[in-house]
Amino acid sequence: MKFLISNDDGYNAEGIAALARALARHGEVVVVAPERDRSGASNSLTLDRPLTVRQAPSGFHYVNGTPTDCVHLAVTGLLDFRPDMIFSGINHGPNMGDDTLYSGTVAAATEGFLLGIPSVALSLAGYSGQHFATAAKVVDQLLERIKARPFDAPVLLNVNVPDIPEDAVQGIRVTRLGRRHAAEPVIKSTNPRGQPIYWIGPVGKEADAGDGTDFHAVANNHVSITPLMLDLTAYGQLDGLNSWLNP
Repeated sequence: MKFLISNDDGYNAEGIAALARALARHGEVVVVAPERDRSGASNSLTLDRPLTVRQAPSGFHYVNGTPTDCVHLAVTGLLDFRPDMIFSGINHGPNMGDDTLYSGTVAAATEGFLLGIPSVALSLAGYSGQHFATAAKVVDQLLERIKARPFDAPVLLNVNVPDIPEDAVQGIRVTRLGRRHAAEPVIKSTNPRGQPIYWIGPVGKEADAGDGTDFHAVANNHVSITPLMLDLTAYGQLDGLNSWLNP
């Protein structure tokens, strides 16, 4: 198999190196990732300037753009082959619930899916970053299952792995996205010139984290796998909107 890897933590991140090593056991690997941390970049494309691609001593390619730029550029012009699968990660930190809307990790996988390629966003759901090997082992398990039962259509999977030792993982659960409360207020400060500056505040607490959600699975030491879709149409409102416009 041929794999394209990207992320949003940047090409020097520990997680992307761990992912590349894991996937190299299953096929050919090419890494195209941002030159710096682009966490929270979501699905943004760079359209106001040209992009450059350079190669690090590790062999990884890095781009002065977003995670979406990296995947789009790789698939539509940089690579001389079409990847069989795209993996994004291993992100340092969780991407669950509403956070998936902002995540550059998920966005890179989403771009692969939009281009018709099965894609997986993979995150280590903890901030200590101690157990990337656990997430790498999950990659092995997924690839063995994919080889035995290949996908019959492109999929977009969001995978979150507890940041715990491998032998403490209780299994894998298929989940839905949970929900959070509203975010905490911005943090206001001043720069050295006395001008006001603002930091985006912390995420809100979990509001919907019951059984069946990604939050619940990870909190109970399970790997969470959530299939994602991109149709944003509010089908339940179509008839009502038609009646509003045409009373």
